Amino acid sequence: MSGAAFGQDVLPFETTAPHAILVDAKSGTVFFEKKADELVQPASMSKLMTMVLVFEALKAGTVTEETEFKISVNAWKRGGTSSGGSTMYANVNTNVRLIDLMYGAMIQSANDACIAIAEGMAGSEEEFAARMTKRAKELGLENAIFRNVTGLPKPENRASVRDLTILARYVISEFPEYYKIYGTPEFTWNKITQKNRNPLLLDYPGADGMKTGYIKDAGYGLVGSAVRDGRRLILVVAGLSSIAERKEEAQKLLDWGFRQFRTVDVYAAGDVVSRARVWGGTSRWVDLVIKQDLRLALSAKEQENVEVKLTYAGPLIAPVKAGTPIGTVRFLMDGKAIADVKVETANEVAAVDSIWSRAMDSLLILALGG
Repeated sequence: MSGAAFGQDVLPFETTAPHAILVDAKSGTVFFEKKADELVQPASMSKLMTMVLVFEALKAGTVTEETEFKISVNAWKRGGTSSGGSTMYANVNTNVRLIDLMYGAMIQSANDACIAIAEGMAGSEEEFAARMTKRAKELGLENAIFRNVTGLPKPENRASVRDLTILARYVISEFPEYYKIYGTPEFTWNKITQKNRNPLLLDYPGADGMKTGYIKDAGYGLVGSAVRDGRRLILVVAGLSSIAERKEEAQKLLDWGFRQFRTVDVYAAGDVVSRARVWGGTSRWVDLVIKQDLRLALSAKEQENVEVKLTYAGPLIAPVKAGTPIGTVRFLMDGKAIADVKVETANEVAAVDSIWSRAMDSLLILALGG
C-alpha cells in the first residue's frame, strides 16, 4: 500500500523519502505510507528499542535513575571521543548515573552511553541486543532484528518504518515521563554542550520528539512527532540523501497530515458532559464536567463518524467531593480512540443522615450488580 489512506477528500501526497509513514499516535490509524514494511537498517533510530528496555527496567524497579554504570574501555573506544561517532564524551573508567546516560543517548544519540547501559544491565552489548530483538517481537515488530544497541553499521540490523512507529507509540503512551526527554533542546556533559539532533525541534510548531538516524548504507532517517489541538502525529522517514532533505520531507509530511484536520470547539471549561448516579447521598445524581476548554482537531470523515463514549468508575458512594476526577470522555473512530478528556464531579454531594435511605441504596447496588 502506498499513498494516502486517510479519507475520501484528501489531496494526494508524494515524498522523495524511499520509506515513509504517518500515523495517529493515539489510534494507530495510518494516514500515509510508502514502502512502510520493507526492512531497512534503522541506524540510530534503533536506539528507541534500546531505551524501551531501559524504561521498562525503571518501571519494574530493577534499576533506578541513580544506578551507576561504568564507562568501560570498550564503550569508550567504540562510542567515545576517538570513535568519530555520536558521543556524550564520557571519560573511560568513570561511573555515570543511568539518568545521565539516558540524556546522552536520547538527546545526543551517544553511542558510549548506550554501550555502557547495555554492559551494565546485561553484561554485554550482544546479550542486551538479543533482549531487544526478543522484546521487539513481543511488541509486534515481527521481523525486526537488533545486533547492537547503537545502530552502528551491521547488515543484520533491520526494522521497517512501521516497526518504528510501534515503538514510538509505545513510549509516548506508556512512558510519558521519559518521552519528554526527547524534546530537551540540549545536554551538557564533561563541560561539552551539544544540541538535540532532531531538526523538527528547531522550528516546527508542536514538535517534541523523537530520534534521528544515519549511517552511510542507510541514508538519513527520522522518527518525529508533533501535537496540535489534542491530536498527535508520528512520522518515520528513512533512506534520505541529506540532512536538509530529511528535515524538508519530514516537515512536508507533517504539514500534509495536519492540514487534513479542522479544529472543532467540542466543550468549554465547566460544560456538563453527563451525570453519574450517587448512592447514599442527599442527591441521587451528580453532574460530570470537564475542567478545561476542549478543542479537537478532526478530519472531515471523523467529524461525520466520530463516536463519543463516557466511562467512569462507579458506583459513587456519598459523600462525594466537588472536583473529584472520576472518568473519561473518549472519542472513537472505527472503534479506536483518537482522543481522551478527563471528567470530574461538578459539585459536592453529602451523605444522607437516614440509615434507612443508606440501607435501601446499598440493597439497590447489590441488586444492580454495582
